[in-house]
Amino acid sequence: MTRYALALEYDGRAFSGWQVQPDRVTVQGALERALSQMAGAPVRAHAAGRTDAGVHASRQIVHFDTDANRSLTAWVRGVNSFLPEGVAVLWAREVPEHFHSRFVATARHYRYLLLNHPVRPGLLAGRVGWAHQQLDLDALRAAIPHLLGTHDFSSFRAAECQAKSPVKTLSRLDMRVDGQMIYFDFSADAFLHHMVRNLMGALLHVARGNEAPEWMAGLVAAQNRSVAPPTFMPDGLYLAGVSYPAEFGLSTEPEPRYGLI
Repeated sequence: MTRYALALEYDGRAFSGWQVQPDRVTVQGALERALSQMAGAPVRAHAAGRTDAGVHASRQIVHFDTDANRSLTAWVRGVNSFLPEGVAVLWAREVPEHFHSRFVATARHYRYLLLNHPVRPGLLAGRVGWAHQQLDLDALRAAIPHLLGTHDFSSFRAAECQAKSPVKTLSRLDMRVDGQMIYFDFSADAFLHHMVRNLMGALLHVARGNEAPEWMAGLVAAQNRSVAPPTFMPDGLYLAGVSYPAEFGLSTEPEPRYGLI
């Protein structure tokens, strides 16, 4: 039995999230069918993070075990020939049997693309978030430091979240403005269900002038989802990379894709 790691990219609009669901098209279901066709036997795939419906990935990491003797090229080009449009394997690596895409990961990296423009996007519909009001970028920058560090992020946790603890370490939250596009880069040891989208909802609440930047500290301290703004749209959210210990020989930095993600 050999264990392999794969990197995937996918357009979340085509799928009802990562995890297999009855009567739903999911990334895991599509990938497992393609891997099983290539292997000639059932294959189970395990992901670093379970993305929701409408959430994209530019670098999701998956591992699987198989007895099939195939080249690394077959696990990329061959598997891609069985995959539907909207999802593709980027690379494949053989990894030790103690590698686990989820449990040995040391950090996850997400990017949110936000279009700040009076008119909704056409060509980028479903690929970027959208805010039509003029945003206060200085207020946005001032609110960010209140989120960094180790906190109980219950105010940003979905009710259906299955994480054992709401305490996470948000090590990075960078904001970059390029014309009408705003890029937000998040890194943490792990994320709660809907955490990034809920953080975006709170940040935009400040950027729209509804609260002062200092309000964010109180929201974190409240540890209460019911006092926080609504969850923001999934359209602009991308799982951009996953970090692992050096022993596994996997590149740990998010890779830029297509100039946007």
